[in-house]
Amino acid sequence: MLAVKRFLSIFAVLVATFVSAQANAQAALRVAAAADLEPVLPPILAEFKQTTGISVEATFKSSAVLATQIQNGAPFDIFFSADMSFPQRVADSGLAASTSPILYAKGTLVLWTRKDSRLTPSLDLLRSDQLKRLAIANPERAPYGRATVAALNSLKLYDSLKSKLVTADNIAQAAQFADSGNADAGLISLTSAMTPHMTANGLYFVIPRDLYPAIEQGAIVLSKSSQRAAAQKLLDYILSAPVQMQLSHHGLAPAK
Repeated sequence: MLAVKRFLSIFAVLVATFVSAQANAQAALRVAAAADLEPVLPPILAEFKQTTGISVEATFKSSAVLATQIQNGAPFDIFFSADMSFPQRVADSGLAASTSPILYAKGTLVLWTRKDSRLTPSLDLLRSDQLKRLAIANPERAPYGRATVAALNSLKLYDSLKSKLVTADNIAQAAQFADSGNADAGLISLTSAMTPHMTANGLYFVIPRDLYPAIEQGAIVLSKSSQRAAAQKLLDYILSAPVQMQLSHHGLAPAK
């Protein structure tokens, strides 16, 4: 009887160890990612899994919304923002593994129109009476929205266009508004404009970069993460030369 009890005790320990190991192996890295990364990040995360064996689950929303969720206790492991200020806000709240975010890419603002609209994307279009509705990302939530307002102010067009603006929650939704016809054009990210769907359906014009502050995109590993080593490995992977080149093919300028 004693031998049976001892066997059962050892068996229980082995089962518990196996279950724990399986749980750890199956736990996915949780990524909070700015909406402009939605067309870009999934294939990179798939390649990361193939390379490292680490699974990743990504949530795409505006940078402001993600920062607020993190500050409210959302269980993310790493935050990829569309600017530096929102991850810095997270760091200043004592929720990051470092005191400041790491620059991982730079964004580009473009004006996009549908091919069937017969509107040619250009600065002249922004001044034209043909433009009735212009989709933009919310400047209070999305860094691309702030860049949009800055560009329109630089062109001295913000006041005249204000009544025509169709404001989306994030840059991905602004692209959807323009693509669906809810707006005649959209000031969106180059990452959105370069997707196969948007390329097939529309045309884009790159807004001169001297019209708005640089869209510097920053990432930060979160201090409460139970997978900080894996999160740092993902950040290092994103910063590697091959992945930086891949980002450049999808509308993001390399960090360096």
